[in-house]
Amino acid sequence: MLVRAFVPAHITAFFVPRFHEDPNKAGSLGAGVNLSKGTNVFASVESGTLERHVHVAFNGEPVKRDEAKISHYVAERLVPEDFLGEVEVWQYFDFPNGYGFGNSAGGALGTALALSYAFGGTWLSAAKLAHEAEVIHRGGLGDVVGQLAGGIEVRVKAGGPGVGVVDNLFFEGYRVLVVPLGPLHTKDVLDGDVIKSIEVEGRKALEELLRDPRPERMMVLAREFAEGTGLLNGELLETARELDRVLSNPSSMIMLGKGLFALVREEELKKARNLLEDLELPYDILDIHQERPSVGRWVE
Repeated sequence: MLVRAFVPAHITAFFVPRFHEDPNKAGSLGAGVNLSKGTNVFASVESGTLERHVHVAFNGEPVKRDEAKISHYVAERLVPEDFLGEVEVWQYFDFPNGYGFGNSAGGALGTALALSYAFGGTWLSAAKLAHEAEVIHRGGLGDVVGQLAGGIEVRVKAGGPGVGVVDNLFFEGYRVLVVPLGPLHTKDVLDGDVIKSIEVEGRKALEELLRDPRPERMMVLAREFAEGTGLLNGELLETARELDRVLSNPSSMIMLGKGLFALVREEELKKARNLLEDLELPYDILDIHQERPSVGRWVE
Protein backbone atom coordinates (compact mmCIF):
# COMPACT_ATOMS: atom_id res chain seq x y z
CA MET A 1 0.00 0.00 0.00
CA LEU A 2 1.20 3.51 -0.84
CA VAL A 3 -0.40 6.43 1.01
CA ARG A 4 0.14 10.13 0.36
CA ALA A 5 -0.46 12.99 2.80
CA PHE A 6 -0.10 16.71 2.11
CA VAL A 7 0.39 19.22 4.91
CA PRO A 8 0.52 22.94 4.05
CA ALA A 9 3.53 25.03 4.93
CA HIS A 10 2.70 27.31 7.85
CA ILE A 11 4.09 30.77 8.56
CA THR A 12 3.74 32.21 12.05
CA ALA A 13 3.10 35.96 12.09
CA PHE A 14 3.45 36.42 15.87
CA PHE A 15 3.38 34.07 18.83
CA VAL A 16 3.53 33.52 22.57
CA PRO A 17 5.06 30.16 23.60
CA ARG A 18 3.31 28.19 26.32
CA PHE A 19 5.39 25.42 27.91
CA HIS A 20 3.91 22.59 30.00
CA GLU A 21 5.03 19.21 31.32
CA ASP A 22 2.08 17.64 29.51
CA PRO A 23 2.81 17.93 25.75
CA ASN A 24 -0.90 18.20 24.97
CA LYS A 25 -1.12 21.31 27.13
CA ALA A 26 2.00 22.89 25.66
CA GLY A 27 1.62 25.03 22.58
CA SER A 28 1.48 28.65 21.56
CA LEU A 29 -0.85 31.60 21.14
CA GLY A 30 -0.64 33.71 18.04
CA ALA A 31 -1.57 33.91 14.37
CA GLY A 32 -0.32 32.57 11.08
CA VAL A 33 -1.12 31.61 7.51
CA ASN A 34 -1.11 28.30 5.62
CA LEU A 35 0.34 28.06 2.12
CA SER A 36 -0.49 26.10 -1.03
CA LYS A 37 2.98 24.53 -0.95
CA GLY A 38 4.25 22.45 1.95
CA THR A 39 5.21 18.88 2.79
CA ASN A 40 4.25 15.77 0.85
CA VAL A 41 4.65 12.51 2.73
CA PHE A 42 4.50 9.12 1.03
CA ALA A 43 4.25 6.00 3.20
CA SER A 44 4.86 2.58 1.65
CA VAL A 45 3.67 -0.39 3.69
CA GLU A 46 4.65 -3.88 2.51
CA SER A 47 4.12 -6.96 4.67
CA GLY A 48 5.64 -10.42 4.33
CA THR A 49 9.19 -10.05 5.63
CA LEU A 50 10.64 -11.79 8.67
CA GLU A 51 11.29 -8.57 10.60
CA ARG A 52 9.76 -5.14 11.23
CA HIS A 53 11.66 -2.29 9.58
CA VAL A 54 10.91 1.45 9.44
CA HIS A 55 12.92 3.76 7.17
CA VAL A 56 12.68 7.54 6.67
CA ALA A 57 13.94 9.70 3.80
CA PHE A 58 14.02 13.49 3.33
CA ASN A 59 13.73 14.76 -0.24
CA GLY A 60 14.66 11.34 -1.59
CA GLU A 61 17.73 10.85 0.63
CA PRO A 62 17.64 8.22 3.43
CA VAL A 63 18.33 9.69 6.86
CA LYS A 64 19.57 8.06 10.04
CA ARG A 65 17.26 7.57 12.99
CA ASP A 66 18.91 10.31 15.07
CA GLU A 67 18.45 12.74 12.18
CA ALA A 68 14.71 12.00 11.99
CA LYS A 69 13.79 11.62 15.66
CA ILE A 70 10.35 13.18 15.30
CA SER A 71 9.31 11.02 12.35
CA HIS A 72 10.59 7.85 14.02
CA TYR A 73 8.82 8.78 17.25
CA VAL A 74 5.55 8.95 15.29
CA ALA A 75 6.19 5.83 13.23
CA GLU A 76 7.19 3.64 16.18
CA ARG A 77 3.87 4.38 17.85
CA LEU A 78 1.73 3.78 14.78
CA VAL A 79 3.37 0.73 13.19
CA PRO A 80 2.13 -2.25 15.26
CA GLU A 81 4.85 -4.07 17.18
CA ASP A 82 3.78 -7.39 15.68
CA PHE A 83 3.86 -6.07 12.10
CA LEU A 84 6.35 -7.98 9.96
CA GLY A 85 7.25 -5.96 6.92
CA GLU A 86 8.85 -2.85 5.47
CA VAL A 87 7.55 0.64 6.20
CA GLU A 88 9.18 3.42 4.21
CA VAL A 89 8.33 7.09 4.81
CA TRP A 90 9.43 9.63 2.20
CA GLN A 91 9.06 13.30 3.08
CA TYR A 92 9.39 15.95 0.37
CA PHE A 93 9.63 19.60 1.43
CA ASP A 94 8.82 22.53 -0.86
CA PHE A 95 10.85 24.88 1.35
CA PRO A 96 14.27 24.39 2.99
CA ASN A 97 14.38 23.21 6.59
CA GLY A 98 14.87 25.88 9.25
CA TYR A 99 13.40 28.72 7.18
CA GLY A 100 10.21 29.04 9.25
CA PHE A 101 7.72 27.16 7.07
CA GLY A 102 6.75 24.45 9.57
CA ASN A 103 8.61 21.61 7.85
CA SER A 104 9.14 19.71 11.09
CA ALA A 105 5.42 19.78 11.91
CA GLY A 106 4.56 19.00 8.29
CA GLY A 107 6.71 15.89 8.39
CA ALA A 108 5.33 14.82 11.76
CA LEU A 109 1.68 15.39 10.87
CA GLY A 110 2.04 13.96 7.36
CA THR A 111 3.70 10.84 8.72
CA ALA A 112 1.04 10.45 11.43
CA LEU A 113 -1.82 10.85 8.95
CA ALA A 114 -0.34 8.51 6.34
CA LEU A 115 0.46 5.73 8.83
CA SER A 116 -2.86 6.14 10.64
CA TYR A 117 -4.59 5.76 7.28
CA ALA A 118 -2.58 2.60 6.59
CA PHE A 119 -2.80 0.95 10.01
CA GLY A 120 -5.94 2.46 11.50
CA GLY A 121 -6.63 5.52 13.62
CA THR A 122 -8.40 8.87 13.54
CA TRP A 123 -7.49 12.41 12.50
CA LEU A 124 -7.45 13.57 16.10
CA SER A 125 -5.27 10.74 17.39
CA ALA A 126 -2.82 11.26 14.52
CA ALA A 127 -2.65 15.00 15.08
CA LYS A 128 -2.20 14.63 18.84
CA LEU A 129 0.71 12.26 18.29
CA ALA A 130 2.34 14.64 15.79
CA HIS A 131 2.03 17.54 18.24
CA GLU A 132 3.40 15.39 21.06
CA ALA A 133 6.41 14.44 18.95
CA GLU A 134 7.02 18.10 18.05
CA VAL A 135 6.92 19.25 21.67
CA ILE A 136 9.03 16.43 23.12
CA HIS A 137 11.74 16.77 20.47
CA ARG A 138 11.51 20.59 20.33
CA GLY A 139 10.45 20.82 16.73
CA GLY A 140 7.80 23.45 17.49
CA LEU A 141 4.79 24.35 19.58
CA GLY A 142 1.97 25.68 17.42
CA ASP A 143 2.48 24.58 13.82
CA VAL A 144 0.47 21.34 13.97
CA VAL A 145 -2.73 22.98 15.24
CA GLY A 146 -2.21 25.84 12.78
CA GLN A 147 -1.82 23.46 9.84
CA LEU A 148 -4.91 21.53 10.89
CA ALA A 149 -6.99 24.73 10.80
CA GLY A 150 -5.95 25.93 7.34
CA GLY A 151 -6.41 29.48 6.05
CA ILE A 152 -5.34 32.43 8.17
CA GLU A 153 -5.51 31.06 11.69
CA VAL A 154 -5.53 32.54 15.18
CA ARG A 155 -4.49 30.41 18.16
CA VAL A 156 -6.61 31.76 21.01
CA LYS A 157 -5.93 28.99 23.54
CA ALA A 158 -2.63 27.15 23.75
CA GLY A 159 -2.40 23.38 23.55
CA GLY A 160 -2.32 20.48 21.14
CA PRO A 161 -5.19 19.15 19.03
CA GLY A 162 -8.27 18.63 21.17
CA VAL A 163 -6.97 21.04 23.82
CA GLY A 164 -5.95 24.22 22.03
CA VAL A 165 -8.53 26.46 20.39
CA VAL A 166 -7.94 27.84 16.90
CA ASP A 167 -10.09 30.39 15.06
CA ASN A 168 -9.86 31.67 11.48
CA LEU A 169 -9.97 35.08 9.85
CA PHE A 170 -12.13 35.80 6.83
CA PHE A 171 -10.21 37.08 3.80
CA GLU A 172 -10.71 37.69 0.11
CA GLY A 173 -8.39 38.25 -2.81
CA TYR A 174 -5.08 37.78 -1.03
CA ARG A 175 -2.06 35.75 -1.99
CA VAL A 176 1.12 35.34 0.01
CA LEU A 177 4.51 36.70 -1.03
CA VAL A 178 7.43 34.98 0.67
CA VAL A 179 11.08 36.00 0.58
CA PRO A 180 13.06 33.08 2.10
CA LEU A 181 16.61 34.18 2.77
CA GLY A 182 18.01 31.71 5.29
CA PRO A 183 17.51 29.63 8.42
CA LEU A 184 17.17 30.60 12.05
CA HIS A 185 17.51 28.10 14.86
CA THR A 186 14.44 28.39 17.08
CA LYS A 187 16.21 27.14 20.19
CA ASP A 188 18.91 29.80 19.87
CA VAL A 189 16.38 32.60 19.35
CA LEU A 190 14.20 31.60 22.30
CA ASP A 191 17.11 31.46 24.72
CA GLY A 192 17.83 34.65 26.64
CA ASP A 193 16.05 37.93 27.26
CA VAL A 194 14.18 38.03 23.94
CA ILE A 195 11.63 35.56 25.31
CA LYS A 196 10.40 38.25 27.71
CA SER A 197 9.79 40.65 24.83
CA ILE A 198 8.04 37.91 22.87
CA GLU A 199 5.68 37.27 25.79
CA VAL A 200 4.75 40.96 26.12
CA GLU A 201 4.56 41.83 22.42
CA GLY A 202 2.86 38.59 21.42
CA ARG A 203 0.12 38.87 24.04
CA LYS A 204 -0.49 42.51 23.04
CA ALA A 205 -0.70 41.59 19.34
CA LEU A 206 -3.19 38.78 20.01
CA GLU A 207 -5.44 41.00 22.13
CA GLU A 208 -5.41 43.71 19.46
CA LEU A 209 -6.17 41.23 16.67
CA LEU A 210 -9.12 39.75 18.53
CA ARG A 211 -10.53 43.26 18.89
CA ASP A 212 -10.18 43.87 15.14
CA PRO A 213 -9.94 40.44 13.45
CA ARG A 214 -8.92 41.33 9.90
CA PRO A 215 -5.94 40.07 7.89
CA GLU A 216 -4.82 43.66 7.26
CA ARG A 217 -4.68 44.23 11.00
CA MET A 218 -2.78 40.98 11.48
CA MET A 219 -0.01 42.21 9.19
CA VAL A 220 0.28 45.53 11.02
CA LEU A 221 0.50 43.70 14.35
CA ALA A 222 2.95 41.13 12.96
CA ARG A 223 5.30 43.92 11.91
CA GLU A 224 4.98 45.68 15.28
CA PHE A 225 5.74 42.36 16.99
CA ALA A 226 8.76 41.65 14.78
CA GLU A 227 10.27 45.09 15.39
CA GLY A 228 9.19 45.37 19.02
CA THR A 229 10.95 42.13 19.95
CA GLY A 230 14.07 43.11 18.05
CA LEU A 231 13.86 39.97 15.90
CA LEU A 232 13.44 41.99 12.70
CA ASN A 233 16.54 44.13 12.29
CA GLY A 234 19.47 44.96 10.04
CA GLU A 235 19.30 44.19 6.33
CA LEU A 236 16.09 42.20 6.74
CA LEU A 237 14.35 45.26 8.18
CA GLU A 238 15.67 47.41 5.35
CA THR A 239 14.26 44.94 2.82
CA ALA A 240 10.91 44.99 4.62
CA ARG A 241 10.84 48.78 4.35
CA GLU A 242 11.59 48.55 0.63
CA LEU A 243 8.65 46.17 0.19
CA ASP A 244 6.40 48.50 2.15
CA ARG A 245 6.80 51.10 -0.58
CA VAL A 246 5.06 48.89 -3.16
CA LEU A 247 2.49 47.03 -1.01
CA SER A 248 -0.71 48.17 0.68
CA ASN A 249 -0.07 45.99 3.76
CA PRO A 250 3.22 45.96 5.70
CA SER A 251 5.49 42.98 5.21
CA SER A 252 6.82 41.17 8.25
CA MET A 253 9.29 38.54 9.38
CA ILE A 254 8.67 34.83 9.07
CA MET A 255 8.67 33.42 12.62
CA LEU A 256 11.21 31.94 12.94
CA GLY A 257 13.31 32.15 9.82
CA LYS A 258 15.49 34.68 8.08
CA GLY A 259 12.82 35.80 5.64
CA LEU A 260 9.80 37.98 5.00
CA PHE A 261 6.18 37.47 4.04
CA ALA A 262 3.29 39.69 3.01
CA LEU A 263 -0.36 39.46 2.03
CA VAL A 264 -0.65 40.88 -1.49
CA ARG A 265 -3.34 41.74 -4.01
CA GLU A 266 -3.04 40.63 -7.62
CA GLU A 267 -2.50 44.19 -8.82
CA GLU A 268 0.49 44.60 -6.47
CA LEU A 269 2.42 41.59 -7.69
CA LYS A 270 4.20 43.21 -10.63
CA LYS A 271 5.77 45.95 -8.53
CA ALA A 272 6.77 43.46 -5.84
CA ARG A 273 8.35 41.14 -8.41
CA ASN A 274 10.26 44.00 -10.04
CA LEU A 275 11.58 45.22 -6.70
CA LEU A 276 12.77 41.80 -5.53
CA GLU A 277 14.36 41.04 -8.89
CA ASP A 278 16.19 44.38 -8.76
CA LEU A 279 17.42 43.46 -5.29
CA GLU A 280 18.35 39.98 -6.61
CA LEU A 281 16.40 38.27 -3.83
CA PRO A 282 14.59 34.92 -4.04
CA TYR A 283 10.82 34.97 -3.71
CA ASP A 284 7.70 32.92 -4.27
CA ILE A 285 4.02 33.82 -4.59
CA LEU A 286 1.54 31.32 -3.21
CA ASP A 287 -2.14 30.83 -2.60
CA ILE A 288 -3.56 30.48 0.90
CA HIS A 289 -4.41 26.86 1.66
CA GLN A 290 -7.88 27.01 3.18
CA GLU A 291 -8.59 23.32 3.79
CA ARG A 292 -7.18 20.96 6.35
CA PRO A 293 -4.34 18.62 5.27
CA SER A 294 -5.20 15.74 2.95
CA VAL A 295 -4.49 12.01 3.07
CA GLY A 296 -5.44 9.00 0.99
CA ARG A 297 -4.25 6.01 -1.02
CA TRP A 298 -1.82 7.11 -3.72
CA VAL A 299 -2.47 5.88 -7.25
CA GLU A 300 -0.18 7.20 -9.96
